[in-house]
Amino acid sequence: METAELSNTHERILVALVNEYRPEESPVKARTLGRRIDRNAGSVRNQMHTLKQLRLVDGVTGPQGGYEPTDRAFDLLDREKLDDAESMVLSREYDRISVTVDDIDFINVDHPTECKAYVHFRQVVSDLEAGDPIVVGPTPVSRLGLVGRVTALSDTSDTVLVDVERIEAPLEDG
Repeated sequence: METAELSNTHERILVALVNEYRPEESPVKARTLGRRIDRNAGSVRNQMHTLKQLRLVDGVTGPQGGYEPTDRAFDLLDREKLDDAESMVLSREYDRISVTVDDIDFINVDHPTECKAYVHFRQVVSDLEAGDPIVVGPTPVSRLGLVGRVTALSDTSDTVLVDVERIEAPLEDG
């Protein structure tokens, strides 16, 4: 894994860029990144200079231009560059959201009443708050479903800590 000292703002921009980046589409615009991290596009463009110097971001000029994360950015964030990621359903209360989950990291699975999991999404999930009930799944291969409550969100709103109430596999689409 790469190491680099990033400010909180630089890390938030880089995470948003990696989350928004789709290789088959146009580069990500500063305006899009700004909306994701609640900053204006000019502020994002100003911060990109440092990320370019660290070889974490490439700038693409022209009308379809924007920014693309480098392989080094994916390494730094310990993320895989997925061209054909499958999405799954995230349900918050009665709202369903199609998302792509990078990783589910279970904590204390050996203790049935204290199981927690970090769920890391490929995009910002800004509508979640601590205390929200959620369902994640079914996962594409094992058909695993996770039911619980959000206990915390990362600063970048793409990772949530879930107090797991139930795990089911295989979970059938319903």
